[in-house]
Amino acid sequence: MPILELKNVSKSYGTGASKVEVLKDINLSVEEGEFVAIVGFSGSGKTTLINLINGLQFPDSGEVLLNGKSITGPGPDRGVIFQNYSLLPWLSVYKNVKLAVDEVFPKMSSKEKEAHIKKYVGMVNLSHAIDKMPKELSGGMRQRVSVARALAMNPEILLMDEPLSALDALTRGTLQEEIIKIWSQDRKTAVLITNDVDEGIIMADRIIPLTPGPKATLGPEFKIDFERPRDVTEINKDPHYKRLRNDILEYLIEVGATRRKASGQKYILPDLEPVTPGRIFLGRKKKSEKVKYF
Repeated sequence: MPILELKNVSKSYGTGASKVEVLKDINLSVEEGEFVAIVGFSGSGKTTLINLINGLQFPDSGEVLLNGKSITGPGPDRGVIFQNYSLLPWLSVYKNVKLAVDEVFPKMSSKEKEAHIKKYVGMVNLSHAIDKMPKELSGGMRQRVSVARALAMNPEILLMDEPLSALDALTRGTLQEEIIKIWSQDRKTAVLITNDVDEGIIMADRIIPLTPGPKATLGPEFKIDFERPRDVTEINKDPHYKRLRNDILEYLIEVGATRRKASGQKYILPDLEPVTPGRIFLGRKKKSEKVKYF
């Protein structure tokens, strides 16, 4: 039996004429120890999908099952790494992690808790900053705290909602490696929400596209069969990687174009009038206006 199942799940917002059906007929099955990436356009309903799994929202129809039982709310069996760190600014690194540990392991002794917290803070290479406040940390370090907090709960499933999207490319790549390294130690089931195809290929066992909304649904899965641990430099040289990446991107581009055509949506670009090489005039010139360049 899969550890996680979504069966014919649909979710909408609003009522009457303003009702928008965000997700439609979502079917997903995730095996224990599997790492699945859901890739899609911004605004397609990826965060709604992850919130249905973590129990912060509920479907209008269909079922979300964990170990065969309906999810009725948030729980420590699902550790969540959010996009915006979600740290309490008045607590240190240690105390931010401790807050979760206290909730999940109330019977654990103080000595055991201390060792447990330090283990996971060390796992994300933040032992040197364990007493620092969030304002004293970089964005990448704050997200490491979020990872440590989620892992310290010892969840059955690790849920990641675009956890690295706010980071610069170098920090993002480093954290990708750190998360995979940690995940490889005990192979917890993981679901990653991302809009980065390369991130999905580096991290996941399967990539499943989410089509553009409204009425977004899951497309065909793409299996990622590169051996672990994965070396980004070596994968980039592999012709199979290039074909796989192109197949996923072409599917997303094609389904996006089809959806736009069906909806009749048009994109109107601003008037751009070239003036001199390297300079562009923005907008239409009026006699009463000064010409603005950048």
